[in-house]
Amino acid sequence: MSKSQKILSDILSGRSDANIGFADLCYILERAGFTRRPGKGSHTIFHMESVAEIVNIQPLGSKAKAYQVKQLRDLILKYQLDIH
Repeated sequence: MSKSQKILSDILSGRSDANIGFADLCYILERAGFTRRPGKGSHTIFHMESVAEIVNIQPLGSKAKAYQVKQLRDLILKYQLDIH
């Protein structure tokens, strides 16, 4: 199982939202085709032309915030994003 498949599996399972690393969340967004641009302070913004919503995330230590992992899961399922 590749790194992206492992992280994606953890995100889609919904069982460990509070244990997804911030760097791993950024990695999956980039693998899905999102473009990163810096936000204000610790915020990082990701956008993609074919997705209406923007993804605005910030770390909680080295982890991603659980509600932001859920938002990403919802986007992956809504848009059937291909993550390779």
